[in-house]
Amino acid sequence: MATTRTFLVLFSLACSLTLCICDDESNYGGGEGNLFPGFYRSSCPKAEEIVRSVVAQAVAKEARMAASLMRLHFHDCFVQGCDGSLLLDSSGSIGSEKGSNPNSNSARGFDVVDQIKAALENECPGTVSCADLLTLAARDSSVLTGGPSWMVPLGRRDSRSASLSGSNNNIPAPNNTFSTILSRFNNQGLDLTDLVALSGSHTIGFSRCTSFRQRLYNQSGNGSPDITLEQSYATNLRQRCPPSGGDQNLSELDINSAGKFDNSYFKNLIENMGLLNSDQVLFSSNEESSELVKTYAEDQEEFFEQFAESMIKMGNLSPLTGSSGEIRKNCRKINS
Repeated sequence: MATTRTFLVLFSLACSLTLCICDDESNYGGGEGNLFPGFYRSSCPKAEEIVRSVVAQAVAKEARMAASLMRLHFHDCFVQGCDGSLLLDSSGSIGSEKGSNPNSNSARGFDVVDQIKAALENECPGTVSCADLLTLAARDSSVLTGGPSWMVPLGRRDSRSASLSGSNNNIPAPNNTFSTILSRFNNQGLDLTDLVALSGSHTIGFSRCTSFRQRLYNQSGNGSPDITLEQSYATNLRQRCPPSGGDQNLSELDINSAGKFDNSYFKNLIENMGLLNSDQVLFSSNEESSELVKTYAEDQEEFFEQFAESMIKMGNLSPLTGSSGEIRKNCRKINS
């Protein structure tokens, strides 16, 4: 397994050095409807450079932005596939996914997406989709914080609709049980390995008090805290997250290295120091998942390889291609 993933990552790196050989359509099946890394090679050759530059500036200004952009990609792909639907504002018949429970007062980075799109439109109008720029921004966010890189298959088009109900029902919640979380991943065609690896993105970023308060004070509805939460860590968290109020107070998802993409997140889970219930259950509720947590805690390279593989897999969920959808001029609204 590790050998296979190592080959895939090395192949991707080789492709990045020999675009004329590896990034063309023929290497990804060819024909309309397929995604491949060299999609914009002729139509917008500076596309990836532009995305990378704007993301780098945003992360330099606010390190937290890397996690925010990566989260936008996750939340987009889990609703209607990776089609940029999350980026749409409410208008006419469109009920924005930004108002869903997982996204309201939480999803952020839309201004950075606007900046990327404006730069792309200036360079090559009507060419690069919002869905693709968001996928590239997620990859660049990983790299800029010390995480893995990968070749991003491109060619997604943008949806002309959004699904508020899909956003409420498809995206795993912080207090979901392990079985619920795995079911929601399986519904997207992602397996248990993808679940554990992709959850490793919580090695960067922060979460709001309202997302983990239940673990501190009333985990099972009986007024008692989560017994799987390490006690000194819980005491520290209670100082920033009171029983009421302070909903927007932030705590690091990875207490040891919130600004660095590494495998510390998995080491925390073994010490019962996962911030969210959805984090800790990866270690405490399923034997196969627990073994993967241990593997990634011991071997950062193994984690990086699987994370890259799973990000590519997630990024390929139900894309709109060919003549489906559109290329939005403004990521916040459909073209008139």
